[in-house]
Formats: sequence, structure tokens, C-alpha cells
Amino acid sequence: MADRSSIEWTEATWNPTTGCDRISSGCDNCYALTLANRLKAMGARKYQNDGDPRTSGPGFGLTIHEDALEIPYRWRASRIVFVNSMSDLFHARVPKEFIQRVFEVMANTPQHTYQVLTKRARRLRLLSEELSWPENVWMGVSVEDSSTLHRVDDLRRTGAAVKFLSCEPLLGELTDLSLEGIDWVIGGGESGPKYRPLKPEWIRHLRDTCLKSEVPFFFKQWGGRTPKAGGRLLDGRTWDEMPKSKGASVA
Repeated sequence: MADRSSIEWTEATWNPTTGCDRISSGCDNCYALTLANRLKAMGARKYQNDGDPRTSGPGFGLTIHEDALEIPYRWRASRIVFVNSMSDLFHARVPKEFIQRVFEVMANTPQHTYQVLTKRARRLRLLSEELSWPENVWMGVSVEDSSTLHRVDDLRRTGAAVKFLSCEPLLGELTDLSLEGIDWVIGGGESGPKYRPLKPEWIRHLRDTCLKSEVPFFFKQWGGRTPKAGGRLLDGRTWDEMPKSKGASVA
């Protein structure tokens, strides 16, 4: 069963895989790892596979869920879907054939809009020509600081109709960010007991870069000990801009 989501920029989540491993500083306080540990303790079936304690944790071992491929076919109403909120579809241990099957499901359900987000941008680029790219698939990469800007170049080289960046948690100012070929940017701060504060100048620079490039900007949160602690106002207003849909409606 798919979950309705409290994430502000989506409506539902779909996890054909679960589990992951840390690969960059944006992973240090991973909310999904913490949640997987909790779900394992509660006996949730999908979170009983432990990952390497050096890079993952209890309940967060990379796991393929064949039965989850049928879920989108059962949704009656169209929805915006965050794919793999609890994993990374382009993780090295997800077989290419399984990734292709996920893309086939998305192509076969054009009434939905799918948001796929990865930190494994190099594998995304290398597999791009072997994937179908239906217009209802939005492809994004995580960009938390200047050391990960190379992911944007990999994203540009894919066949995705809508390309987006998730700059959350934003851990530094992205002074050299070019938004050429990018359709949407999400920005936000980190949450949780060990959160790293978001500096106002970092997020303002990101917003202003979007304004200058005429790219829709979505400010998710300031962050804090809880996701809602700092609120969502940036300079007195909310920023909930979305890309122009090339697939299902996002109205």
C-alpha cells in the first residue's frame, strides 16, 4: 500500500526499493535511515534487512520489492508521486533491469506524475540511453553544497522531460550553480536533533539564482529539531512554485 505524504512538494510516495548507503555529506543525518530503524523495531515487513553499519543501519539494507511494481496500477485518481522516498533507485545494487521495469510502470500510468530523485548522478547518466523517458517522469538530483555540483551536469545529459534539483539539506552557498536546462529547484534546511542550520544568505542566493534564470523555486523549510520548527516563510512569503507539467496535471 502506498503512503500519502506530508512532504510539501508531492502527494504520495512509492518505494519499489528500500534502503540505501551514505555517499556524501547530505546523507549524514538521513531521515530515511532513522525512520527505517523505527519501522524495523515496529516489525514492518519491508524494513527487516539491515545495512552495513559503516554506511547504513538497521532496517536500511538495500532491498528490492517486486510486489510494489503493481501499486501504481491500483491508484484510481491521478497523483504526484515521489519515487523511492526511502531509497535511491540508482543505487549500485539495484539491477538495471529492475530500474527499467520501474520506468515501464511509470510509462504505463501516464495519469500520474512521478518525481525520481538520486544522488547517484553518474549512474543515472550512464543508464539514461537505456531507459524510456515518458513525459510524466520528473528526474532530479540532490545538490547539498558546491562539492556536488557535478551532479547537475550529469542530470542535463539525461532524456528526462522535466529536470529538477533538490538542494535540501542545503549545506553551503551554491555560488557557481548554473540552471541551464533545469526546470525546477527545491531548497530547504535540515531537520532532526543533529540538524545543521541553514544560513539565510545561502537560500536567498539560491532563490535569486532561480529568479534570474526564470526557474520555478520551492522553499520547503528552514528546518530545526523538527521539520516544521523554523516554518516556511522566506522574506515574508512562501515559495511554492512548481514546474510546468509535461505529464499529468499538478493543479
